[in-house]
Parts: sequence; C-alpha cells; structure tokens
Amino acid sequence: MGCPMFKHILIPTDGSELSDKAIVAGVEFAREVHARVTGFTAVPEFRVPGEIELMSRHGVSLDQYERDSRQQAEKALQKIADRANAAGVEYDAEFTQSDRPHEAIIRTALKRGCDLIFMASHGRRGISALIHGSQTQAVLTHSTIPTLVYR
Repeated sequence: MGCPMFKHILIPTDGSELSDKAIVAGVEFAREVHARVTGFTAVPEFRVPGEIELMSRHGVSLDQYERDSRQQAEKALQKIADRANAAGVEYDAEFTQSDRPHEAIIRTALKRGCDLIFMASHGRRGISALIHGSQTQAVLTHSTIPTLVYR
C-alpha cells in the first residue's frame, strides 16, 4: 500500500518561532508532494471591557479589536504566504477569533477540504502542559484529518 497523496494542507500558526520552523517544513513538504497550502491562525475572542477598564479608559472598542485582530493575523499569515510564494506553492489563508484554537483549526480544515494538517508541537510536558494546554494534542485527539506534527 502506497503513501497517501496529499493535495491540500492546512498549516496553522500562532506566530511563534516554533510555528515559523513548521511553516518552512510544511511548505517544503507541500512543494514536494505538489499540494496547495492554506495558512490559518486564530486570535482570541473579543472580551467586553470590565468596569475598571472602562473607567480607566483602557478598554478597546469592538471595532478597534477587529482591526487589531486582523493586523495580528495578517502578520502571522504573511510568513506562510512569503514562504509559499518563494516555493511556488499555491496558497490562501484564513483567520478567525476563537478561544479554542484546536476547534477552529479542525473546523477550517474540514471547511476548506484539507486532507492534512501540518503543525508544530511546543513539546510542553507535565505541569506546563496542564496549565497551558496543547492545541496540537487537542487536534490529534479530536480531528479525523491526518495530522503531521513537526517537532
């Protein structure tokens, strides 16, 4: 039985250095198997400012938060776009607001018809993994789409 041929790869990023390394490897993999890439990132959901934030004028309006979120997402996704363009790999992107990035990753991969998720693992163990959680582990646990973890 041969190796499955992947045609559409989702590469999620959180903008970290480790994600940047996975982007390089993921785009190179896509180039080698002649697949297209969708870059993805999730930014935290808007929080209604509390009374103290409102009184101190440190609260951010929904409109400002939307603009800031889009800018943050575009900055993270630009790294994938640049790498894909340099490698001659077909590329598009999507971002969303979500406090549960693993769910947003899986939902986007399904919606976009991706047949592989290529993502980094931060390698958290023990207490750190319990406190911070692992989006990669959650994707591996809940996704029916094959997931390649770059370490």
